[in-house]
Amino acid sequence: MMESTRTNKRRSWLLAGLVLLQTLVLAGIAVSYYAVGWFGQEIRVKTVPVDPRDLLYGDYVTLSYDISRLDPGLWKEAGPAPERGEPIYVVLKPGADGLAQAVGAYRTKPAVQPGEIALRGSVNYNSPDSIRVKYGVEKYYVPEGTGKSLEEKADRLVVRMKVAPWGQAKIEQLEDRT
Repeated sequence: MMESTRTNKRRSWLLAGLVLLQTLVLAGIAVSYYAVGWFGQEIRVKTVPVDPRDLLYGDYVTLSYDISRLDPGLWKEAGPAPERGEPIYVVLKPGADGLAQAVGAYRTKPAVQPGEIALRGSVNYNSPDSIRVKYGVEKYYVPEGTGKSLEEKADRLVVRMKVAPWGQAKIEQLEDRT
């Protein structure tokens, strides 16, 4: 009888531990998203949007950035540039116009100078002419019916985003440069 009581207590503690672990994982995911806004450094990036529609979420704008197409000369590490799907850190620095410009690309997170940011992405395509990078901020959901108006001013849009010290980005706002 004493043995079954111990077994039941042990199972109860194990079950409670598993529930706590699941709760912590979910809370960690939520906190990591908000942590980008709390600790992130703001940058502005020029975009070229396209306006599709998502049945579940409504209108969104697909964004393509100037910094998504890198010159292979920006690759700063020895050896070949990473292949499709591999992680990449792109070092950005504000240009004279205030928009972020890529100044280097690395396989691992580099030390950055003051005023620079290392943005984490993954290689989407690699050729002798360019390295294409996806940063995970290529979709931006907008209020229903506003996607078309954004599409019309595509050449004037700038994305204001925050980049956390670990390289994760979050879109804060779309701005019209005019």
